[in-house]
Amino acid sequence: MKKTYRFLSIICLSALLVGCADMMDTDSELVMFEKDNTLNHPTDSVYSIMGIIGKMQTIADRIVLLGEVRGDLMTTTEAASSDLKNLAAFNYSAENKYNAVSDYYAVINNCNYFIAHIDTTLQRRGRNIFTSEYAAVKAFRAWTYLQLVQAYGEVPLVVDPVMTEQDARNEMNKGRSGIVDICNYFINDLTPYALVELPRYGNIGNYNSQQFFIPMRALLGDLCLWAGRYAEAASWYHSYIGDKNNPKTMNVSSRTFWPSNTSEFNRATPSRGYSITNTNEAVSFIPMEDRVFDGVVSDLTNVYQSTNENNYYFQMTPSPAMLKLSAAQTYCIENNTGATTDTIYVPKEGLMDDILAGDLRLYSNYSQRSTGAQDEYSEFSTLRQTINKIVARQITTYRLNMIYLHYAEALNRAGFPQSAFTILKYGLCPENVATRIDSLERTEAAPLIDLDANVFTKATSIGVHSLGSGESQSNAYYELPMPQTQLATRQDTINYQIPLVEDMIVDELALEGAFEGYRFYDLMRVAIRRNAPDYLALPISKRNGTIDEGIRSMLQDPKNWYLPLR
Repeated sequence: MKKTYRFLSIICLSALLVGCADMMDTDSELVMFEKDNTLNHPTDSVYSIMGIIGKMQTIADRIVLLGEVRGDLMTTTEAASSDLKNLAAFNYSAENKYNAVSDYYAVINNCNYFIAHIDTTLQRRGRNIFTSEYAAVKAFRAWTYLQLVQAYGEVPLVVDPVMTEQDARNEMNKGRSGIVDICNYFINDLTPYALVELPRYGNIGNYNSQQFFIPMRALLGDLCLWAGRYAEAASWYHSYIGDKNNPKTMNVSSRTFWPSNTSEFNRATPSRGYSITNTNEAVSFIPMEDRVFDGVVSDLTNVYQSTNENNYYFQMTPSPAMLKLSAAQTYCIENNTGATTDTIYVPKEGLMDDILAGDLRLYSNYSQRSTGAQDEYSEFSTLRQTINKIVARQITTYRLNMIYLHYAEALNRAGFPQSAFTILKYGLCPENVATRIDSLERTEAAPLIDLDANVFTKATSIGVHSLGSGESQSNAYYELPMPQTQLATRQDTINYQIPLVEDMIVDELALEGAFEGYRFYDLMRVAIRRNAPDYLALPISKRNGTIDEGIRSMLQDPKNWYLPLR
């Protein structure tokens, strides 16, 4: 990949947005004028796309950290940089190294140049040869805009290449667009290309290059989810998951679980089977480099883990709120003995380690241990932390289990809470649809939940909650919320269930997606939807165990959710 990135840096496919005061300032020495750059050869397109991915490397770490350091599932340590501590305290400044909007626009402008100049009419054997690349770059651009507007709230929507300083000034004078307008624009932009096959370049740098590309239908689902177009969002997720040519069932074998028939939990340890790096899980990712000489090297390992490079002083760690949420879950085991099945609930106390209480995904992906007393002359920390979710060579952009949870979120808000809950507890397959969803909802939701019975079976489908909390289908403590007394109408019951099921989904998003960069934005999305800033403010203010009234008060104003543009 090094050769690819060097090539792009030399030919400079578009104006680089490297200004300080002006986020769209251009450096005239790096502008290659349009007449000198035409993209009409397959080699050009490959180099160009790899160059765009090289630009995405620059924002990869930041996207994860902005979503986690400001959330409630992690907290900074004394060793954390001042930039991270300031982000955690919502003390934003233009000088913070994670606040560099120009890096996002560098990706966007390269995409704009490619889209404007690729020869989409060029054919070979009667087929347009650049359609896949054209669609892939449109998806890169839309995905980058989604990350940008989540972080900054309102941003200039720039869809033409910026080649001169005057172009930059003109774009800046057009005003800014919020997340709904951004999402609606790109829903329209991407829909004609939703079914276009991704480029096939084979292996590049020991990666399957198809995983570099954003899954279009999953992205369209996310855009619709943020735009409040819930039935459309569910339709896109359903189309992606249930694709007849490439159906996507969850990896049942990746669960972390207790031994199935033990009663001696104080002496047992669960299997650490769960891993988000499984090939069935990492749908797409940004490939990172091993050496700075070759491109951008991720620093997430040094932020999250004990390494030689950081003298074992990690900068972020799971928060008390994360530990509490994990421990609050009830782990359930089906104990099959002959013709009967007993249900065993794992105790919360008396275990070998407190982290074994409740959901096991935290245990599977996180550990911390002490190496003994601190030598007063030592420069090394005695604590060792590992967070297995971080893989320095690839920063995940889409993961299958999270797509399933967004699918559940969309179904729920589209008016189908039973279907959403089925994804959480049982797994969505025709057999469970027939037995777990009533006939009215089955009929109304049919286009959004019908799946191939030959592929989606009880053996291949699992409730997302079961990935860390055992045999959730038998868990009497994990049930679809029902009103204590019968309500006047069926719709009243649905209206009662929707926010409660949504709360369960938000908890599941935390248990499943912790440390990956989703959390702040998941809370934000629901807070915006409910017009309830405290939905975000309260949990974040309580991340360290007690309410920080200063943080809570600050976050009551949505303006403080967003970084300042510079």
